[in-house]
Amino acid sequence: MSHVEKEKKKLLNRLKRMRGQIEAIERAVSEDQECTRVLQQATACRGALDGFIAEVIEDHIREHLVSPEAPPDSPQRVAAEELVEIVHAYLT
Repeated sequence: MSHVEKEKKKLLNRLKRMRGQIEAIERAVSEDQECTRVLQQATACRGALDGFIAEVIEDHIREHLVSPEAPPDSPQRVAAEELVEIVHAYLT
């Protein structure tokens, strides 16, 4: 994943937030909080994970499916950006 080096800080921050969310879910279960509260926290964590996955996929598409020399209006780059939009729409 060396291509994500420039995005590493952002990705690590996402993972740290998810860790905090998981810990909050664990506390909620340990403290016998209401099911709705636990489900709300779990849903938020799932959304954060989906966002993380989308970021990694989008970076992969931009770094590995498009030639760095491709101009912004090239069919290859346009198609890659369309794919990124689809991934973003379905995962976030």
